[in-house]
Amino acid sequence: MDKNTITGFVLIALVVIGFSWYSRPSEAEMQQMAVQDSIAAAQKAAAETQESERVAQEIAARAEQAADSTSLFFASRNGEGEKVTLENEKVRLTLNTRGGMVEQAEIKGYKSRRREGDVLLLNPQDAQMQLAFAGKEENLMTRDFVFQPEQATQNSVCMTLDDGSRKLQILYSLRPDSYMLDITVRAEGMQGFFAPNVKTLNLTWTDHVQQQEKGYDFENRYSCLTYKRKDKGTDNLSETSDDEESPEKPLDWIAFKNQFFSAVLIAPQDFTDVTLKSRQEKEKKNGYLKEYEAEMATAFDPTGMQPTQLQMYLGPNDYHELQKHNGFSQGGKELELENLVYLGWPILRWINRWFILYLFDWLTAFGLPMGMVLLLLTLIVKAVVYPTSKKSYISSAKMRVLKPRVDALNEKYPNKEDAMKKQQEMMQLYSQYGVSPMGGCLPMLIQMPIWIALFNFVPNAIQLRGQSFLWAEDLSAYDELINWGKDLWLIGDHLSIFCVLFCATNIINTWISMRQQQNQMTGEQAQQMKMMQYMMYIMPLMFFFMFNNYSSGLCYYYFLSSLTNILMMWYLRKTTNDAKLLAKLEAYYEQHKNEQKKPTGLAARLEALQKMQEQQTKNKK
Repeated sequence: MDKNTITGFVLIALVVIGFSWYSRPSEAEMQQMAVQDSIAAAQKAAAETQESERVAQEIAARAEQAADSTSLFFASRNGEGEKVTLENEKVRLTLNTRGGMVEQAEIKGYKSRRREGDVLLLNPQDAQMQLAFAGKEENLMTRDFVFQPEQATQNSVCMTLDDGSRKLQILYSLRPDSYMLDITVRAEGMQGFFAPNVKTLNLTWTDHVQQQEKGYDFENRYSCLTYKRKDKGTDNLSETSDDEESPEKPLDWIAFKNQFFSAVLIAPQDFTDVTLKSRQEKEKKNGYLKEYEAEMATAFDPTGMQPTQLQMYLGPNDYHELQKHNGFSQGGKELELENLVYLGWPILRWINRWFILYLFDWLTAFGLPMGMVLLLLTLIVKAVVYPTSKKSYISSAKMRVLKPRVDALNEKYPNKEDAMKKQQEMMQLYSQYGVSPMGGCLPMLIQMPIWIALFNFVPNAIQLRGQSFLWAEDLSAYDELINWGKDLWLIGDHLSIFCVLFCATNIINTWISMRQQQNQMTGEQAQQMKMMQYMMYIMPLMFFFMFNNYSSGLCYYYFLSSLTNILMMWYLRKTTNDAKLLAKLEAYYEQHKNEQKKPTGLAARLEALQKMQEQQTKNKK
């Protein structure tokens, strides 16, 4: 080896040693590496532990399976579920042989806003139902078994568990051209499995209710878990907050209801031991409204001599459709399913049921656009209440033309201590001229129930769903011609034009009403009215924040109603001759001025107070 070779090896060695020294990690880096090595070791140990636990669980499961091989319907515990479809002209139902229950319901003819196709009322991701049977040694849960579909047709199927000597069957039959599904549960040869005192089976039903309509707030307000007590009316859990109820009385049915569609579980043999829960969805933008949960029991005969009957209504909240399905009751009960369409308190429900509903049906039968139907509905309702509106206006006009005489009384009694005497003479003056100060109030009170009844009717009219008019794409939801895509406090992310029009005409109506009242008031009353008018103008502004998220059909109706009122007041003002009206009042006065009338009502009370005040003054003196 020559000198040059030795020199080369030495230089290479120096370079390697120098690079190793230069690239060695610092003390902090070495500590970090040690930490990472510790973490890696811990993760490896955890993975090994998890694998050991998995193997142990698998061994335990196999042991448990081997131990349970003698349990009832053991052979039906394993396997994948299959889909079975029942279908008619109105609904398509999907059943899963794993559990043997209905897992999906599609309502035909109603377009979904969440997907292409029909409304999906129930879906397997959100809705679950199961039956539970309490045995002497073990409990049977339908979700643990794979049923065998037998005798399957387009409208019916029998889900069966069979171990040779014992059977459990769930027969489903979908009625033609209806939303009603009949369910029969029957046991065969299972007497020895149950204790002698077992007379019921338990049901658990849950659903994470999807938002079906455009407006979350409006749909949520009309969605609630509803139930009917046996031989009594319906009730519901809170629409706006979490709620829980355990009714003491048996129930006829339980409904998972949203604004326009309901899934109703009906018990011809009653539901007992019922617990109902409703929980509000915390996030508004996730496509859900509420979570419903119902636990209940119903009659069950282990001998199979008396099968358990159940029914399900899976369809729209259409008043007439629900009435029709009352006739499908297997137990002969008065189901009153139409109560799922909320028509208001008793007197309002009566108006909607026997007047508005028939009028609405008559107008829709002509095939007119729903915007025109609401216009004609408004005009007809206004025509019906026109006599009371005219009477109210004429009463105000009479007080207006008598205002000079009332002003004379104010000048006669300028002092506050004479206020009661002035009021007494004012009432006497009105009586002499045949005028009632309250004459304008009663007709308005008669109109109010109709106005409020329509407030309940329009949002629940499924016929408006998906119907467009002018710029509104759907009269059952808010119109959003102007949308800025971001929620603002009190307003939201849009501006409803029909709501703006309604509030604007309401302000004009308020202005007209205030002018009429000011023209017939004097003195302190006129001053108080000036203070009140500012508060009266605030109400239409409050309506804007309330109704901006309401259905455009409701805002449209109220806009038409307010506009019609304005036109009606203008017409009455143009056709009322104050001079002729005053002449009629003077003629009445001349005809009755010599009659001695005993004061009644308010005038009598004022006279009694006046005498009491005079007596107290005398006693003080």
